[in-house]
Amino acid sequence: MSLNDTPRANRLHIGIFGCRNSGKSSLINALTGQDIALVSEHAGTTTDPVYKTMELHPIGPVVFIDTAGFDDEGELGSKRVDRTKQVISKTDIALLLFDNGSMVAERAWLTLLEEANIPVIPIVNKADELDRNLLCEKVNKVFGKKPFLVSSKTGVGIKTLAKIIAEAMPKDLKKEIVPSSLVSPGDTVMLIMPQNIQAPKGRLILPQVQTIRELLDGKCTVVSTTADGVEHALSVLVKSPELIITDSQCFDQVYKMKPKTSKLTSFSVLFADYKGDIEVFVKSAKAIDNLEEKSKVLIAEACTHAPLAEDIGREKIPAMLRKKIGQRLTVEVVAGADFPKDLSKYDLIIHCGACMFNRKHVMSRIEAAQSAKVPITNYGVTIAHLNGILDYIDLPKRIE
Repeated sequence: MSLNDTPRANRLHIGIFGCRNSGKSSLINALTGQDIALVSEHAGTTTDPVYKTMELHPIGPVVFIDTAGFDDEGELGSKRVDRTKQVISKTDIALLLFDNGSMVAERAWLTLLEEANIPVIPIVNKADELDRNLLCEKVNKVFGKKPFLVSSKTGVGIKTLAKIIAEAMPKDLKKEIVPSSLVSPGDTVMLIMPQNIQAPKGRLILPQVQTIRELLDGKCTVVSTTADGVEHALSVLVKSPELIITDSQCFDQVYKMKPKTSKLTSFSVLFADYKGDIEVFVKSAKAIDNLEEKSKVLIAEACTHAPLAEDIGREKIPAMLRKKIGQRLTVEVVAGADFPKDLSKYDLIIHCGACMFNRKHVMSRIEAAQSAKVPITNYGVTIAHLNGILDYIDLPKRIE
């Protein structure tokens, strides 16, 4: 997989925030060495957030999010600012541009970003213009943060800024999908991947592809099979695999067949840890036992695919819940960016593996659920709990 093929969800998301005409788009162009963002002397050229996947040395694959000026005006401008605010939930690192002396809007946005626990790099662009050093001094005096002075026009400070971004990169973005607590170099790992309607013909779904690549890079031997081929696959191996990773839908079937010495987990459980907080998901799964027929469950999907037969989120999990709780249990499904602002009406949220979201986006949803005091769990954890085998699944453990 080349850098250009790296999924957006696995790239560092760099949000560019600032007033109109503060040099946000020109900064992106300078950092990437390409004219990928539209630049104009007229304020408000960038309207809705624009996502640009690029390679940034020395980091590698990143996503730049070019946002509308947060001082946009009028009814339409207000909507654009709201779109910019939505970007916060996806931003791993924020570049906050200062361009004038009032700094009222910048103060408010700095607060929003810091409350979301996002590393903020203050910047003053247009170093080639007069009095920019004075602006830097004022920003430092007001906020206690010395902004980095650059010029998109002349290139002054751009290479150093890229290094500063790399140093600010959150540690959790360097996590593995399969942590060392579950697998070591030289291990044999069996992947069980049923090729149902959700896996388009001729292709594997993204979590499977990413897991295979990481295991191969980690010097593991990977054996792949479908759900009906598990018994045969185990029989042809000289010794039992150290780890079995299965699709969540096969949890119960595989658990009954697995060798005693083999660890067992699922793609969904791995991605629950890789993209979110596995401890929160496991703890929240216990809320399933307290659901009643009058309860309301929200199922959140990252993808926006059309409903499919045997769909795990829209068909299988609701059926499993209603079988346990009762047929009158209310289950609502949202997809993509459609995540309710008011979560208080729900008794449980069940999220997909979020292979299409970056970790920051998933964590923002977890934080929103916790603020609303609503338990939130994950597809794989839910299925394991409903099958009564969650306590027997090998969960990822992070070794610091």
